[in-house]
Amino acid sequence: MRRLNALWLAAAVLATYPAWAQSNSAAAGAAGNSNSADSDRMLTPPPVSGQFFPVQVGDQERSNYLRAGLAFTTAYTDNALMGLETHPVSDVSYSIAPNIALDETTTRMHMKLSYAPGFTFYQHTSALNEADQNAALEFEYRLSPHVTFSAQDGFRKTSNVFNQADLANAGAVSGGISTPNFSIFTPIADQLSNVGNVGIVDQFGRNSMLGASGTFSTLYFPNQAEVPGLYDASSQAGLGFYSHRITRGQYIGATYQYQRLVSYPTGGVNNTQTHAALAFYTIQPSARFSLSFFGGPQYSDTVSAAIFHAAPARGWTPAGGASFSWQSPKSSFALSYVHIVSSGGGLVEAVTMDSAMATVRRQFTRMLSAGVSGMYAQNDMVGPAILGFTNGHSISATTYLQRQFGQNMTAQMGYTRLHQDYGNIAALAFFPDTNREYISVNYQFSRPLGR
Repeated sequence: MRRLNALWLAAAVLATYPAWAQSNSAAAGAAGNSNSADSDRMLTPPPVSGQFFPVQVGDQERSNYLRAGLAFTTAYTDNALMGLETHPVSDVSYSIAPNIALDETTTRMHMKLSYAPGFTFYQHTSALNEADQNAALEFEYRLSPHVTFSAQDGFRKTSNVFNQADLANAGAVSGGISTPNFSIFTPIADQLSNVGNVGIVDQFGRNSMLGASGTFSTLYFPNQAEVPGLYDASSQAGLGFYSHRITRGQYIGATYQYQRLVSYPTGGVNNTQTHAALAFYTIQPSARFSLSFFGGPQYSDTVSAAIFHAAPARGWTPAGGASFSWQSPKSSFALSYVHIVSSGGGLVEAVTMDSAMATVRRQFTRMLSAGVSGMYAQNDMVGPAILGFTNGHSISATTYLQRQFGQNMTAQMGYTRLHQDYGNIAALAFFPDTNREYISVNYQFSRPLGR
């Protein structure tokens, strides 16, 4: 929570930066210099930007608005209690979620703020009734013509990981190196998660850029009895990079990454530190197309509680990944793959993770759209085999159909399939499959900001 508050405070302070800075920028634009400066600006490549690829299509991407609304969702799941019972328990849930969002763009700043509390009620297992919290911040500020500060933070308190503030944007894909591991799902269990990223880039030459960023994540289960075999976790990562623009839209570079990955099993603390030297290449000729690759060696050093390991586990492994994003007026597609030592995401220690994510969206008519998103993750523990704990994988897919009614209302129906195979983890092993069908109705209204 302190980390979340610090990011929001930084955004508030920078948002009130003296007005003369913006007026000077506007004056430069009036003199005909701003267009030239913008054409020389380099993009921050996806492997080091820490941002997610957009899933909107056509003119659905908007800025400078104040938006508010209310969403109602009803869903059926065939595995409500997972490993807490000796047989599967199905249930129907009803969720109501008000939401408010602000998107503001000035000559120097772009800020998005959103907040969506939620209230979920279960038809049969009323003990699972829950009040949820979702808050997100995206902030970018040009401190000077060549230096840009950015920050993102997302906080969630929920008892149901399938409850999204915006179901159409679920399954977001990132091409970043320092993406935390949230590939293990506890469909109905209390949990708190927070992911934050801060970064600064300096384009010190026409075709040269330096940058640094920090990424932080926490995963906390308030009621351990709901998730036997899973544990709290946290991670911190620091990254520095150099990027060189070869031609318009083509970038090569190198980055150094440090990670500290901690899990908190009963009876001890497991700690993994990693160092990686990675090279990357990105081709991004327009805002609608991006293709990136990165790879290099990674060193990990794992020190676990004495009850798990007698000695530390150290060694070198290859790390790498690729990402692709494409948009057209009617379609969008994003895909990423990463092989890297990452946090355990609830497992007893850090893992070597192979993860692939994809999302596709298609606008059939002005009022009708559909989408599919999917994820696969293999998590192999970095240390020697631990008695009673095994490696495993997760596979999930969601498909939906969305219909817009008038200017402000949309209805969406969808299906999610989840399969997890994690051997001796009681919360996941007994009933590894979950099927969920949902219908959601969302009313939104927007008010433009500025002229």
